[in-house]
Amino acid sequence: MSRLHQSRIADFQEVLGEPTVALTKLRELCFSGIPFDGGLRCLCWKILLNYLPLEKALWSSLLKKQRDLYSQFLKEMIIQPGIAKANLGVSREDVTLEDHPLNPNPDSRWNTYFKDNEVLLQIDKDVRRLYPDMAFFQRPTDYPCLLILDPQNEFETLRRRVEQTTLKSQTVARNRSGVTNVSSPLKTTPSSLSEYEVLPNGCEAHWEVVERILFIYAKLNPGIAYVQGMNEIVGPLYYTFATDPNREWKEHAEADTFFCFTNLMAEIRDNFIKSLDDSQCGITYKMEKVYSTLKEKDVELYLKLQEQNIKPQFFAFRWLTLLLSQEFLLPDVIRIWDSLFADDKRFDFLLLVCCAMLTLIRDQLLEGDFTLNMRLLQDYPISDVHLILKKAKELQDSK
Repeated sequence: MSRLHQSRIADFQEVLGEPTVALTKLRELCFSGIPFDGGLRCLCWKILLNYLPLEKALWSSLLKKQRDLYSQFLKEMIIQPGIAKANLGVSREDVTLEDHPLNPNPDSRWNTYFKDNEVLLQIDKDVRRLYPDMAFFQRPTDYPCLLILDPQNEFETLRRRVEQTTLKSQTVARNRSGVTNVSSPLKTTPSSLSEYEVLPNGCEAHWEVVERILFIYAKLNPGIAYVQGMNEIVGPLYYTFATDPNREWKEHAEADTFFCFTNLMAEIRDNFIKSLDDSQCGITYKMEKVYSTLKEKDVELYLKLQEQNIKPQFFAFRWLTLLLSQEFLLPDVIRIWDSLFADDKRFDFLLLVCCAMLTLIRDQLLEGDFTLNMRLLQDYPISDVHLILKKAKELQDSK
């Protein structure tokens, strides 16, 4: 381990060792990248995403409270409906006409159950494809959720619900940008889901944990529910927490990811809400901001893209909505997120990163025609994120 790396770790430990964490100092450190060692990144992300308060004395009671609350969500939203469904076959007496599964009344709990299944199928399709180039999400977790896997519980798990739901689910997410799918051409996916082995009973794969987090989020946030692409936001968070070197943190990766994801979505959810697309907080406004920033920094490149009629929604829609999680390999995405989460103006820096990505390939863009340039932007050619972040920082400092 280099001396520089050791001194960086020491800097982090010093800031995190204080009874009250100095947020400004912590942001500064995190902005330049957080070392993985000793679970530092997991801890810093939890603070930057407002899950852990700055007063360390409050941590253990808060974590206990939140993790208990998450168990409560599992009971109410997965286990109880699952038990009700399992019991249906056993005893018919308690099924009143009011609550019969075929009752068309929109308030019937079965109606909710079937609606939930449509959302669940969409989530299922998306989470099985998380980072197909990495084995991690297909592997079993060391900490399967015992509440869910308790053999005493005769209830329908999400896994079984998916297997049994033959409802043709309408695709929940219509293709919003009208040009490109949310997933990037880099991500190849197995042609059929049957290529994934279902793990034996008593085990669950990491993708199943992510599925549960997204299902609970959709239930608790009916206004937005689930939109394709959220799986790409929760993936890097869960991966980071589930690979924490500290056992006692790693064990609670599911609950902690859920709350950090919820907090992060509270900041970026407007990007996912179609009706807000054109408002000040919506995605169109942000995409245009990428171009107005580019115009300030590099007017020649800006005019070239304008002249070729390359609109920001052709590429920046995905870059911004998914916080660049589809453009780079997972370790690089995580490094970019260190800087994004540390940005006190919350995601202003993301606009500069997008600009940096454009200016770093300016020579190719200036020479290329429409087709060539679209290909460059939809399958971004530079993989060195340190170079990109350095350029974004230069743009920030040159204001």
